[in-house]
Amino acid sequence: MTFEILSALALFAFVSSATPGPNNLMLMASGANYGFTRSIPHMLGISIGFSVMIVLVGAGLSQIFETYPISHTILKIISVAYLAYLAWKIATAAPIKKDTSQGTPMTFLQAAAFQWVNPKAWAMALTALSVYAPGQTLTAFAVVALVFGLVNLPSITLWTMMGQQMARFLTNPARLQIFNWSMAGLLIASLYPVLWPG
Repeated sequence: MTFEILSALALFAFVSSATPGPNNLMLMASGANYGFTRSIPHMLGISIGFSVMIVLVGAGLSQIFETYPISHTILKIISVAYLAYLAWKIATAAPIKKDTSQGTPMTFLQAAAFQWVNPKAWAMALTALSVYAPGQTLTAFAVVALVFGLVNLPSITLWTMMGQQMARFLTNPARLQIFNWSMAGLLIASLYPVLWPG
């Protein structure tokens, strides 16, 4: 893989990882509701889970969609339903306590598994693999996954930290409720490109 391709891939990974999407919105809500430290398993689940997903998709799972187009529709329905459920959980999250040990943030395995029903993750993975994995070899897939892992973790860390900083402002139950419902609304809005593609 040439330096030019690696540079373009890193830029793509940064832009797609840093922009709002289901993962970042949920991390911001997690940082606000549970604090940074308790959100670390969620962050690692996203970063590592997505990197693993890239390798597995590149290794052949994307061919299933080409062979059985109905599987893509089924995945889309499951994704929309699960994101709606997560939006509801965010919207109805309990008020922040001074003791942030209360409540249950997303675990590492939950966050890693979520990548498989995250429409933005699928779009990012398929685009990266088709554009930045020359030769479509396992080595190229692993390089794409590594670049995303290195770029993604700092990006999602910032989203979690933003949520944690907002927690001071959200100690008022009314403001917290507005924040949580806003995050839930944005999470649902992030489905727009999936439900009504260009």
